[in-house]
Amino acid sequence: MRKLIHLSLIAISLFDFSYCNSQYQSVARIWNEVILESIRKDFARPTVHARNLFHLSAAMYDAWAVFDEQSETYFLNKSNHGYHIPYQKTHYPGDKEKNREVAISYAAFRILNHRYEVSPGYKKSKVIIDEAFSSLGYDPNFNSIDYTSGNPAALGNYIANSIIDYGWQDGSNEEYFYTNLYYEPVNKPLILKNSGVKGITDINRWQPLAFEKFIDQSGNELAGNVPEFLGPEWGKVLPFSLKLSNLKTLKRDGQTYPVYFDPGHPPLFLRADGSLNEEFVWNHSLVSVWGSHLDPDDGVVWDISPKGIGNLDFKNKNYDLEVLQKIYDIDGGDNSTGHPYNPFTGKAYLENLVPRGDYTRVIAEFWADGPDSETPPGHWFTILNYVSDHEDFEIKFEGIYPMNRLEWDIKSYFILGGAMHDAAIAAWGIKGFYDYVRPITAIRYMADLGQSTDPNKPNFHPNGIRLIKGRIELVDKDDPLVGIENQNLNKIKVFTWRGHEYIKNINTDYAKVGWILAENWWPYQRPTFVTPNFAGYVSGHSTYSRAAAEVLTLVTGCEYFPGGLGGFKATKNKFLVFEEGPSQNIQIQWGTFRDASNQCSLSRIWGGIHPPVDDLPGRLIGEDIGINAFNFSLSFFNK
Repeated sequence: MRKLIHLSLIAISLFDFSYCNSQYQSVARIWNEVILESIRKDFARPTVHARNLFHLSAAMYDAWAVFDEQSETYFLNKSNHGYHIPYQKTHYPGDKEKNREVAISYAAFRILNHRYEVSPGYKKSKVIIDEAFSSLGYDPNFNSIDYTSGNPAALGNYIANSIIDYGWQDGSNEEYFYTNLYYEPVNKPLILKNSGVKGITDINRWQPLAFEKFIDQSGNELAGNVPEFLGPEWGKVLPFSLKLSNLKTLKRDGQTYPVYFDPGHPPLFLRADGSLNEEFVWNHSLVSVWGSHLDPDDGVVWDISPKGIGNLDFKNKNYDLEVLQKIYDIDGGDNSTGHPYNPFTGKAYLENLVPRGDYTRVIAEFWADGPDSETPPGHWFTILNYVSDHEDFEIKFEGIYPMNRLEWDIKSYFILGGAMHDAAIAAWGIKGFYDYVRPITAIRYMADLGQSTDPNKPNFHPNGIRLIKGRIELVDKDDPLVGIENQNLNKIKVFTWRGHEYIKNINTDYAKVGWILAENWWPYQRPTFVTPNFAGYVSGHSTYSRAAAEVLTLVTGCEYFPGGLGGFKATKNKFLVFEEGPSQNIQIQWGTFRDASNQCSLSRIWGGIHPPVDDLPGRLIGEDIGINAFNFSLSFFNK
């Protein structure tokens, strides 16, 4: 369980209905908070939760749009991907705004109970769902879907019923709990209690991990010790705004994989002529090198204010090695220039000097969405809510059109939900087809082969890892790692985060950085999690985050957070999950929504989850998705 956290933008775990029912909160916000709580109590299934967030947001939007003559519904009386949901125009007597709230609440209540009834935390989620519904004064026993009677509650039930039925045939395989229909891994599991890596049939492909106990990122223990690939066939799910012009149907192993925004193949281990591919080596080696940035005692201090970090603008869709090396600094971070001043105050941002090792560890955990969190798509809804609640934010759609809080929440949730749903489909379609290796497998595999830098040095192998002085070296006879009987002589060692072996008490110990055998390299993750149970390429975090950043930029009409500054506080020795830290209070700050998104992307390299080649394509695909989702949504507004 995560230690006590103070985050200025993340919703508290205990749901306060008196707060949500205050004059500052809309009924849409209430139900958005309820689904976020339900996600936190479910398995860590970002694809499934993106779909649920979208379907809830679309249901609430339709329940709102029925009562607006200038808006088009999304599901009602429309054919989405050939599936038609009929709706007969009906008069609903009484107060329009009250009728809207009734329809929204019944739709949300029914969808949430349906979608989370198989969640491991459903008993707790149901209490929250039911309490929200009863606090609004509604009757859970009213089940009619005959909206033509003019009853808005029946309308809400009908909307929920229709979307639930739509979901049975949308390609998600909800009927069989979203299980895979045909994907099978080609590699045998990596047994984590052993050193090195074995069971590799194809080093370019994803390898499952074998745990003694697997606990997902939401803190749920899963049955079995080898979790299967989550969502490799998710590219088949019916999207929101993804276009057929961006779709390819690719084939592998006799099966088809729909892929949107195909970024092409990631770098393979060997080139066509059989020689070692420098792109592959550099990308995965950089992950272990960045692991050396996770020590707060190394004396490196960074300015993590928007003045020191952020303002990266990169649109080149060429991901070759030369381009990546210019963006990702071997000493950490990217080549962003920072912002010269805050455009809202006209003054320079104040410096925010912190140990690099605290910053990197905090963002690795913050963006990982660990225990008690809401997975990346839900995380961006908390950021949207933070923006909406900010004292410097004025509710104007696109920064131009004033609207009340309910309309703002309804429309912004609809757009963001659609973008997150599309991001899941695009990213996981790519993950499923390319089935690309994760760093824990790649780093150990290359190190097991040996070093490929100098044929005159010991342990040479033409396909081994490249040596980097001070970062990746050979164990010599005087090295403490050599072993009592010199059993580790000439093995590969890496200077990086030392791992869980050096943490006896998570409340008092931290592993620090030092030399370890590469065969024991470990990502900066919990020992019961290690690496997400799906392929790396492309990064889901990068795709979700950039799509969300584009949506927030467009709906607010400004690329900056309200007042020019957003962020959160991680409290000294209270925030980190599996080791002590941070060593001081850390205030993470962002100038723009894209700055937050880019920070999320970099955090996954420090977390040992993704190499740069997973990250950059995800960012650029996410940008297209966010912009497309926004523009597509506008076609439903103000008709």
